[in-house]
Amino acid sequence: MTKTLIAAMLTIATINATAQERINLYPDHPEWKILGGKEINDVPHIEYYAAPGDKKNGAAVLVCPGGGYTNLALGHEGKDVADFFNANGFDAIVLHYRLNGGPQPGSTYPAQYNDVAKAMQIVKSKAKSWGFDPEKVGVLGFSAGGHLASMLTTMHLAANPQAKAEHERFSSRPAFSVLVYPVISLSEGFRHKGSAINLLGADGPKSLQDSLSTQNRVTAQTPPTMLIHSGDDKGVPVENSIVFYKALLQHNVPATMHIYDHGGHGYGMAPKDPVLNTWPGLVVNWIDGLLFKK
Repeated sequence: MTKTLIAAMLTIATINATAQERINLYPDHPEWKILGGKEINDVPHIEYYAAPGDKKNGAAVLVCPGGGYTNLALGHEGKDVADFFNANGFDAIVLHYRLNGGPQPGSTYPAQYNDVAKAMQIVKSKAKSWGFDPEKVGVLGFSAGGHLASMLTTMHLAANPQAKAEHERFSSRPAFSVLVYPVISLSEGFRHKGSAINLLGADGPKSLQDSLSTQNRVTAQTPPTMLIHSGDDKGVPVENSIVFYKALLQHNVPATMHIYDHGGHGYGMAPKDPVLNTWPGLVVNWIDGLLFKK
């Protein structure tokens, strides 16, 4: 895929993204709000973006925008991402998960994990009607959304074939994971303090900080993972990706990592940078190799 083609797709992504369907995660709990620093008066939900019928490849990706667990970067880390993947044949689902921070109480762990795990199970349960394979659904997360995606990657709910609720008949384990400048550690010196406080509360115990530092949760059952980061990231230092990558190698999990020499933090699809905007194409090629190799 050429840099020119990638740039063109990124430009399209800012124009054409339109969700085809919305599903509330907890229809029986309208009182559970997203909130966050901007006090989003809406309930946790997913938005489904279908790939064009002539391009659908039978795979899908659940997108977790970043925002320090207090905001949702739904544009450059949400809708733009969905449209790019649609253009490459993947159905995309953007997660609107619960947040913390600001004057209202907000939500702390395990609310956010419950949101992403249930979202993945719902997506798999919709696979037949939406037209993709439930065994080819992955997750992609940015920054704090990368931490959320890494929890989904390393903490799996098992399928219950006898469950009354259809979504519970599916495992929450993604087929692949893409973590873009992710928060990984909640306890080390290179952690993103704001994300840790918003997820666990100001008095979150050290034991929980360590437990949810997701490099500590990698096992042989962790799905193949690709990490994207920049060496000059001052917000979420690159050590976050490095420790996760090392944990993947220690457990013989297929792992790929790309570290750019510039970019800082929060660039999303980086449509104006001819170097950084190569990462989406690299991800598509990597996923294709995982899911569709002959």
